[in-house]
Amino acid sequence: MATLKIKVTQAPQPPERGVRAATFRLLLDTAMAIIREAGHVPSVPEVAARSKVSRATAYRYFPSRSVLITAVIDRSLEPVRGFKSKAADGRSRVRELFEQTSPLFKQFEPQMRAALQLALEHWALERAGLLEEETYRRGHRVRILEHALAPLVGQIPNAVHHKLHRALSVIFGIEPWVVLKDIWGVNDREVERIALWMADALIDAALREAHAAPARAAAQPRRQR
Repeated sequence: MATLKIKVTQAPQPPERGVRAATFRLLLDTAMAIIREAGHVPSVPEVAARSKVSRATAYRYFPSRSVLITAVIDRSLEPVRGFKSKAADGRSRVRELFEQTSPLFKQFEPQMRAALQLALEHWALERAGLLEEETYRRGHRVRILEHALAPLVGQIPNAVHHKLHRALSVIFGIEPWVVLKDIWGVNDREVERIALWMADALIDAALREAHAAPARAAAQPRRQR
């Protein structure tokens, strides 16, 4: 199965050393702190002012809020972005992914909510023709889940695999935390349990559909030659 190509906003490459590296870290640490304390996506000038750095300097590192929030999420979820598993079973990989990343989602929930907030804001502004900065595009979960589901390639039909991939992308990320905590008022641990339960249920559904496909095909009358 070919690797899926999803357009996402790329994080800037941090300088390796010296004053530039220190300034980059200062601006990024400040953005992380503002999000954690105030719960909103800061503007680049807001981060610059709090960091006591000129706006021009801040814009050289982070030319837009899209790039800034991408760097914030990249730092927050670095272990998730680099997820690699040696498990040979697809279900085991998916469970491993959910179990390893849930603590990070809990730790960096404010930053992830801020990313969702910016994506929704840009969606509305773009529809109204009022967006004046680079569109913030999420989607790293597509590649991460592709690795987790790799053992199932060839074991289930491609159409079922694609459906499972997309379905898991709905529950892998901040979205279940927003729905379950804001609407249902459940705690972090319950969010983790429900998300993992949903992942198992989706895999079960995909396997049932894959196993039923040959039987359905055999039951159909053959066409007249």
